[in-house]
Amino acid sequence: MQFACTQVPWAAVRYSRECTSHRVVRNDVPQTNDTHIDEGAMCEVLLDGHFGYAATADLSASGLQAAFAQAIATTRASSARKAHAFAPRQRPPVTGNYRSARARDLDATGLAEIMDCLLAATAAMKGVDTLVNRMAHAMLVQTQVDYFTSAGGHTAQSFDMVSLNLSATAAQGSQSQTRSWSRTGQWGGEVFAREATVQQAQRIAREALDLLAAPNCPSGPMDLVLMPDQMMLQIHESIGHPLELDRILGDERNYAGWSFVQPEDFGRLRYGSELMNISFDPTRSHEFASYAYDDGGNPATKEMLIEGGILKRGLGALESQERSGIPGVANFRAASWNRAPIDRMANINLEPGTASLNELIGQVERGILMHTNRSWSIDDYRNKFQFGCEYAQLIEDGRLGAVVRNPNYRGITVDFWNRLAGVGREDEAHGTPYCGKGEPNQIIRVGHASPPCLFRGVEVFGGQA
Repeated sequence: MQFACTQVPWAAVRYSRECTSHRVVRNDVPQTNDTHIDEGAMCEVLLDGHFGYAATADLSASGLQAAFAQAIATTRASSARKAHAFAPRQRPPVTGNYRSARARDLDATGLAEIMDCLLAATAAMKGVDTLVNRMAHAMLVQTQVDYFTSAGGHTAQSFDMVSLNLSATAAQGSQSQTRSWSRTGQWGGEVFAREATVQQAQRIAREALDLLAAPNCPSGPMDLVLMPDQMMLQIHESIGHPLELDRILGDERNYAGWSFVQPEDFGRLRYGSELMNISFDPTRSHEFASYAYDDGGNPATKEMLIEGGILKRGLGALESQERSGIPGVANFRAASWNRAPIDRMANINLEPGTASLNELIGQVERGILMHTNRSWSIDDYRNKFQFGCEYAQLIEDGRLGAVVRNPNYRGITVDFWNRLAGVGREDEAHGTPYCGKGEPNQIIRVGHASPPCLFRGVEVFGGQA
């Protein structure tokens, strides 16, 4: 596609088509089998140093022309109140292609195969009457995004994504406990491996029953080992969101909040211990938010956000970098064709260390190991937080001990990360499809890879958080 928009110095159109399917089995009964297709285009212009947008689901020539006319009119009307005067260099004329890594396209994966995997999973959780809810859910997403600019840029990206989720709930009297497991990332039909999924289902069912019989988590300061499926949310909330440059600049204060991080902190703030190394890495295969170009056409590269505990770089795309003077990354992302891109997380990872899980546990005299987020709370500045987990085991004299239920921990972001005393060498990638931000709201996919980590002297408490 080639186009010219003579009324403005620069213009672009971003076409997006996304097909999303949900398959759900609950207690051995199929419940959901739906597919939704969302398709349209976002027209973007630069006028009087101000970027403006208009979206349309009418992909005809006249429909796109009408959207460009609307974008020009609204941009001209609002440019007098622009936050910053921009130039076309904020949209580099890049060309290239990306296809997410997968062994087998989702198009080649039949519904019967998917449902057989989900049915086998819920059947594997069945055992005793106290297992009252057994659920298997698969979300399959196929996305095509093409971005064309009047400067000659064209990027084309194709994604196959899967989120496979299992949960088992055990209940007796007024007490209930849930264990869950998920595999979320850029995969194809290879995710629906029946035997491996059944093994995970059997494990979480056993653990739900163990929790039902377990004592409540003790309270008090103790060493804490967090597994990768909980480190995911710890990274997301206390590193990812605070480092978004549009949030630091105040753009998100009205809705999603501000940040305790200040512009002068970059290059100076000791965010965590020397073991803390955090990367922005959309180039990592199979992680949920991998891509080659952001939605402004900027090529994505791996960058270190925090190195040796020192804050180095923000999560800001070219516009925010221009406004703030702070180095950023290629993270200009839109949730759909009818949303303008904003600064978003992508793959925010804690780089592996050198210790095995057993070595981390062996360093703990009195502590606790926690898996899988259940609840979370963090203030508008992403500073004070508390998290509840599904499953925990006490650690005594370097050995795992009794299972305890309703485990929680709390902290303050910089103090917490400076308590990081051990980083495992084997990492796992986890992701979420439901990171919300922006007005109008945008729900986007992010990924986080982390090894298990050891933190010293964290405030732990029991009960429902």
